[in-house]
Amino acid sequence: MADLRVNLAGLQMKTPVMTASGTFGFGIEFADFMNLNDLGAVVVKGTTLNPRSGNAGVRIAETPAGMLNCIGLENPGSDAFIKTILPQCKRYEFPVIVNMSGSTVEEYGVLAEKLSVDGVAALELNISCPNVKEGGIAFGTRPESAAAVVREVKKHTNLPVIVKLSPNVTDIVEMAKYVEDAGADIISMINTLLGMVIDTRTWKPVLGNIVGGLSGPAVKPVAVRMVWQVAQAVKVPIIGMGGIMTAEDAIEFFLAGASAVSIGTANFVNPAVAMDVTRGIDEYLDARGIKSIQDIIGQVKIG
Repeated sequence: MADLRVNLAGLQMKTPVMTASGTFGFGIEFADFMNLNDLGAVVVKGTTLNPRSGNAGVRIAETPAGMLNCIGLENPGSDAFIKTILPQCKRYEFPVIVNMSGSTVEEYGVLAEKLSVDGVAALELNISCPNVKEGGIAFGTRPESAAAVVREVKKHTNLPVIVKLSPNVTDIVEMAKYVEDAGADIISMINTLLGMVIDTRTWKPVLGNIVGGLSGPAVKPVAVRMVWQVAQAVKVPIIGMGGIMTAEDAIEFFLAGASAVSIGTANFVNPAVAMDVTRGIDEYLDARGIKSIQDIIGQVKIG
């Protein structure tokens, strides 16, 4: 077997495959489908300071080669996560990464301090959620605002800080540089693309929130391109995501410059897809006599 271990700014994982926020619950719900101890990490459902009921109306719409969602960060809040859910997660070996979202810069700091507890391995900053009316989208599309959030969080935690970038920007490289300069330890990308579906029978938007986040295979070429661009511009490690369904999809992200990958929408199709992708990566490396995942990161041949 090839060596699949990765170390992302102190975040140690036995494989480079993790599950993306909002698509895998808190991890514990999937115990019947796989050995959770074999996962590289679990990025838990987006967590806010206080409980949220999410958006009203239709929240998910299937699209060609993907889906739109506007869940609106429905979650039980940080207190319930720390007291009730985290103790269950700690029964397993997978690193717990908390995806967190705030409505103000200061709230991100408060939440970071609150979540910096035993059992949490890293924090992922959701600064780019396109389906939340306040916060998210503004932070994720303005370099100065994104940097301000990162600086505030870094004041309140010693955990590795992952910043999840939005693709809904003019220059993804500029965003990456800003958050790196502000202290981001790791960059994850991409979050969903902003999309809309209209019902041609009623002439009304399908989603209750009108717009939502597009994910799935349809976004993969965009995600791979952005990872490749950012990997050439920053020194911090990158977690690549966006439309990964197979090991071959994941390999593209590694070749583009990602040091790890996160699987999202595919979990809805195959709850055990993370294990399938991990095995496929191992087989891919073995078939080529490659001893470590590190040997293919950023090795795309240009020209």
